[in-house]
Amino acid sequence: MAKVTTRLTDKEIKSAKAADKEYNLFDGGGLRLRVKPNGAKHWLLNYYRPNSKKRANLSLGKYPDLSLALARKQALEAKELIAQGIDPQEDKKRKQQEHKIIHQHTLLNIAKEWFEIKQGDITPDYAVDIWRSLELHIFPNLSNTPIKDITAPLIIEQLKPIEAKGSLETVKRLAQRLNEIMDFATNCGLVAANPLTGIKAAFKKPKKENMASLKPNELPELISAIANASIKRTTRCLIEWQLHTMTRPSEAAGTRS
Repeated sequence: MAKVTTRLTDKEIKSAKAADKEYNLFDGGGLRLRVKPNGAKHWLLNYYRPNSKKRANLSLGKYPDLSLALARKQALEAKELIAQGIDPQEDKKRKQQEHKIIHQHTLLNIAKEWFEIKQGDITPDYAVDIWRSLELHIFPNLSNTPIKDITAPLIIEQLKPIEAKGSLETVKRLAQRLNEIMDFATNCGLVAANPLTGIKAAFKKPKKENMASLKPNELPELISAIANASIKRTTRCLIEWQLHTMTRPSEAAGTRS
């Protein structure tokens, strides 16, 4: 006749004293409390692994952090997995890995990886502008959000107050930058697809404003002002050269002899 294990009580667990060697207190069904020589008490579930049929111990937690009632509950959940052919130790490792990935792959961390590449293709001042805009408008609320949880409605909710203030150009630029970050996340295999594609359709478009221009009869006054301005000779020559060649400022500044 099989031996019937008397189930543990809270009083018995609390009064269990350390010994020279570790020993177990059995609760039945494979659940046991291991008492260490230093007095520490750990819950274990002894079970047969579904695939190999070998015995193994699943660590459930430390007493009293994990009470008797919770230890029994976790043991029951582990047995339900075993009944489905799932090894609870492997399931535990998988969940820990998923948890680790979620907390590593936040919007802030992925944005940093994207920015490392992005800043190599732009000027330092533009790089500062990009990161500052994200720090000001996006990271305060969304920095710790897992990248897989970034959705169009979430970002729209974040940008709508900026749109309400009339900062339409800021909204446009933030939408572009967030799209680039999510494209990067997609290419890294962190999300199946970029959920922000087409997000700009949810916002008003900024009005295009033509740059100020001079009338022909205003040119003599401009040339006189340049000639009398307290500027370097190279700067004065550059401006006059632009007037003669009709080049853009960036083109003129990049010209080499």
